Amino acid sequence: MFSKLDEINPEDIGSLRSKVFEKLQNAIIEGHLRDGENLTEVRLSAELGVSRTPVREAIRQLELEGLVEYIPNKGAIVKGISEKDIRDIYEIRVLIEGLAARWAATGITDEELQALERALELQEFFTQKKDAEQLMKIDTLFHDIIFCACDSRPLIHVLKMFHKYVQRARSQALATPERAEKVLEEHRAILTALKEHNARQAEEMMYLHVKNARVYWLNVINGDSKEIML
Repeated sequence: MFSKLDEINPEDIGSLRSKVFEKLQNAIIEGHLRDGENLTEVRLSAELGVSRTPVREAIRQLELEGLVEYIPNKGAIVKGISEKDIRDIYEIRVLIEGLAARWAATGITDEELQALERALELQEFFTQKKDAEQLMKIDTLFHDIIFCACDSRPLIHVLKMFHKYVQRARSQALATPERAEKVLEEHRAILTALKEHNARQAEEMMYLHVKNARVYWLNVINGDSKEIML
């Protein structure tokens, strides 16, 4: 399943642990490691080309994040991201992601604003090209810049984790031309508020953006092909 990790200096054990963790985390989030699957240290270490120690430590970290559950006599079992998890994440994002935009509006730098403008230029280009893979990368970049500008380590950690956990839902939305175009419009409105350092407007535009994303996802899982925008 896995390609072997690039060779790493044995002294850089922290980097090795991080790489193993990220590899396994992505495999769970993307559904390559499925719910109920057993994570065997021997198998994973052989597939990744590393010793069992970084694999064991990565599994422990995954357990702390709720992606793996240790069951006596069975070992580490994948829990994965459930539909309820995604629903909960969107509910929480609606409540707190506007806060990040509000805080960012008061302290965002000219360099960060320029980075957001460049991201939007690329987003417009790839929206026209209907390139969902590139749009996903740009969407992540756009939000990451805002998260960093909010200057709150706890909030940055939570929101980055949430974005990663719902990346499959986000990719699905950006692969839909109508939603991708709407996302571009919403990002433009957020950037305008940030450039004006209008904290209240930035919060409202981000709130609307995340709420629309939630509505779109709910329509998809409920089998409603008609997209509803709030």
